[in-house]
Amino acid sequence: MAFSDDDQDATFEQIYRCYPVSFIEKSNLEKGDKIIMPPSALDRLASLQIDYPMLFQLSNPSSGKFTHCGVLEFVSDEGMIYIPYWMMENMLLQEGDTVCVRNTSLAKGTYVKLQPHTKDFLDITNPKAILETSLRGYSCLTTGDTIMVAYNSKKYYIDIVETKPSPAVSIIETDCEVDFAAPLDYKEPEKPAPCALSKRKRSEVEDDEPPTKVPQFSPFTGSGRRLDGKPSSSTQSAAQTSSPNLKQKQSNDETKGSDSKSLNTTSRRHSGKLVFGSNAAKPDSQRSLPKASENSTKQESSEKEEAPKFQAFTGKKYSLNS
Repeated sequence: MAFSDDDQDATFEQIYRCYPVSFIEKSNLEKGDKIIMPPSALDRLASLQIDYPMLFQLSNPSSGKFTHCGVLEFVSDEGMIYIPYWMMENMLLQEGDTVCVRNTSLAKGTYVKLQPHTKDFLDITNPKAILETSLRGYSCLTTGDTIMVAYNSKKYYIDIVETKPSPAVSIIETDCEVDFAAPLDYKEPEKPAPCALSKRKRSEVEDDEPPTKVPQFSPFTGSGRRLDGKPSSSTQSAAQTSSPNLKQKQSNDETKGSDSKSLNTTSRRHSGKLVFGSNAAKPDSQRSLPKASENSTKQESSEKEEAPKFQAFTGKKYSLNS
């Protein structure tokens, strides 16, 4: 083992052989990310200007895998360190493999997204509270790592999917938002069959259709009738409304009749003369004839009159004296 010949403000970097913490009967360290380093490392770190708490980057030179951790004690034998076994698995390390240790400084985490390997972890009564308690044994989190959470004699493995504001963050004395992704063994529910889906849509359409309209009672919508048998004014108006063509035809016929009568009358008049009296519609031959008989007078009066008219006081006269 040899330290780098850097200045007082240089970084600490050293290569050690790694072994699981179970070798020194400290299996409780498997619930966190703390490592055991030799006393010579403490002497070297004390002479450097480094940030506290001490954080380190562990890397496997052969595979290129790396992670971050904290330190618990400086009591290991020289030239070797003891680390949790889950960290050795993440870096693809075996017992006695070499690992490079370098001190580092990490930003405080503000957001962490986790993904459990099995959905059994979400079946815990309060998984966030259990996770918060378990993370107290951790100093930092690195994107891509798989950590282990022990609860009720059962181990749950969780992937670190994302960390903010950087790929590796410190979680010591910080408020960090935690989010969960769907477990790796989670399966989406199967989609319903097309026939079942069509039946469901049909039932939804039937539910959306408005109910059929029920006919409402409308009072006083019938036709009225008079007691004397004559047609009512509403019936006449309805008849006039329903047969406008018939009314128009009658008016046209009346107009034609009046026109023909006026033409006959004017044809018998003499041009340039004014004719007064009932003899205006007669020819000259009839005006010169005396009223010889009562029958001819009645015939002429029947031709003149278009329709019988009511005349008052036209009956026979009787005397009270015998």
